[in-house]
Amino acid sequence: MDFVLANCTHAVSFSAKQHSLKGRSKTVRGRKQRFSVIRISNSAAEFSGSKAASSGDKKDWQVPKSSTALELLDIERGVCIPFRKYSPETVRNKVLESRGAVLSLISRGVEIVWNLGLYWSILMYDCFVGRDEEVVPFRAQQLRKLLCDLGPSFIKAGQVLANRPDIIREDYMNELCILQDDVPPFPNEVAFSIIEEELGRPLEAVFSKISSQTIAAASLGQVYRATLRDSGEDVAIKVQRPKIEPIIYQDLFLFRTLASFLNGISLQKLGCNAELIVDEFGEKLLEELDYTLEARNLEDFIENFKNDPTVKIPRVYKQLSGSRVLVMEWIDGIRCTDPQAIKDAGIDVDGFLTVGVSAALRQLLEFGLFHGDPHPGNIFAMRDGRIAYVDFGNVAVLSQLNKQILIDAVVHAVNEDYAEMANDFTRLGFLAPGTDVAPIIPALEAIWQNSAGKGLSDFNFRSVTGKFNQLVYNYPIRIPERFSLVIRSLLTQEGICFTLKPNFKFLEVAYPYIAKRLLTDPNPTLRERLIQVLFKDGMFQWKRLENLIVLAKENVVKMSSNPALQKKDLQGSRQVVNKLDLKDTIKDGARLFLIDEGIRRQLLLALTEDSQLHVQELVDVYRLLEDQIDIPSMALEVARDFPSVVRDLMLAWTESVLSDR
Repeated sequence: MDFVLANCTHAVSFSAKQHSLKGRSKTVRGRKQRFSVIRISNSAAEFSGSKAASSGDKKDWQVPKSSTALELLDIERGVCIPFRKYSPETVRNKVLESRGAVLSLISRGVEIVWNLGLYWSILMYDCFVGRDEEVVPFRAQQLRKLLCDLGPSFIKAGQVLANRPDIIREDYMNELCILQDDVPPFPNEVAFSIIEEELGRPLEAVFSKISSQTIAAASLGQVYRATLRDSGEDVAIKVQRPKIEPIIYQDLFLFRTLASFLNGISLQKLGCNAELIVDEFGEKLLEELDYTLEARNLEDFIENFKNDPTVKIPRVYKQLSGSRVLVMEWIDGIRCTDPQAIKDAGIDVDGFLTVGVSAALRQLLEFGLFHGDPHPGNIFAMRDGRIAYVDFGNVAVLSQLNKQILIDAVVHAVNEDYAEMANDFTRLGFLAPGTDVAPIIPALEAIWQNSAGKGLSDFNFRSVTGKFNQLVYNYPIRIPERFSLVIRSLLTQEGICFTLKPNFKFLEVAYPYIAKRLLTDPNPTLRERLIQVLFKDGMFQWKRLENLIVLAKENVVKMSSNPALQKKDLQGSRQVVNKLDLKDTIKDGARLFLIDEGIRRQLLLALTEDSQLHVQELVDVYRLLEDQIDIPSMALEVARDFPSVVRDLMLAWTESVLSDR
């Protein structure tokens, strides 16, 4: 841990420098309260690796061999000394604290070994008699039922394996997907008793009525609908399964012990750290087990989407919630897999799909806080056109560097720069540092060109993921847990989109959002990516700029047609935003043109490429933007910014003069 603390010291100094840049380097909105000591947006490992990675340096992220798997996880995420319930030491102390606890652990171990051993012997017999392939569907079903019998930890493990093509074959993955929304409930009497214990009061004192049947049941808990006695508001009550914490701690200890024995083999044969996989799983599982953390997740999502009228996040009643019970606002929406009900409610399906894809991409690329389990029971269409999310126990957290690399990967895909795409995989943790990416480059090129080369109509995540699964088996690729959640989330949401619209084209919705973000986002980092997109091999891509503008305008039109944006405010004016907000982009572009000699030279060359003035292209771009720009207000903004531009220009000139001397 000393190494992590040393990295934190360097990271703090780097974070201070970032803070001076107008505070734009914040990692994840609303996550600061998660950590008892400090959380740094980019750890020293990320900082030292970010520049080197972009230049192809293979020495990134070289971590001392003495570092534990959990320390590796901290460094990879850019987290220093997080407040967490999980650590191998904590789990060990918990399950070995007394003689009775040790006996219970032994009993649990015998139960697991007996059941899994019996199942494994059946598989070996199938292989011995040569029928292993023909009975796969039946054996996969047996495995799912076995995991349910073994309890919450194994159900969760099955849910994780359902999205790990680097660990389990596809036919078993498909069967294990059933565990994500089909788990047997536990008795109401037990659930109501737990609620009363957490509240410290009888149910009748708090709720005027409560449903007699569960609304949903999951691996760790189940949900009821109730009405508050004081206010008459409808709420959802999520209550945890009884006595599962000791079992989960025992299982995690056994998993970690097994991983320590197998780690040498997994590193050599599979290229993955078995201890790291268990640590990721254990950390996420114990986070989900504490409903106070889920309440914080809810507050974080509310903060992130507070200015987005197209997204609904339920508020949490913290005074009625605890570590085993969570009381939330009831969402009265339509299941997003019921296209007829959505149409009957007068909701435009295309507009709703645009809202859903945009919300997902904002979580991934903007907030770095991503809903990890958006199955059909957790996403609803509101009657006013909004999309609503529920169940925030499972979230993916991405660092600022991870978000930037994902955007880089999008830019590299647009520019067909497959070598840099392969390097992006290393920077994201899919490949071990120092891995030779040369053999992977042709495979990535084939996957992308086969998926996108046929046009937008033939592109979908499931086909790309299927091809990527084959890549995982052929190369030493490990899917980090957070990206496993992201992949599962994107696949699930794409499946929902196909249910609503069978001919749904993901890129037709995603590209306009990304184009609008590249053109309008206030983050200066996005400006650099925009320049990378607009220049290819030193040549300015006029047609690409026109396409970006057209796509961005298309996104604005689709979003502005959503009923949630048609509401009137107190003054009676509508909240519709039907123009691109290009103020920051134009101001930054003007600033770069005046201050950055390299950019100025590139833009001047772009206007005179092939020994001709590209006046017509410039006119075409202006015609696309003339209805989007308010010239007087834009001129006023530029005038207000003029003193700072002059100051920066003088500083740049002074620096160049001093450097010449």
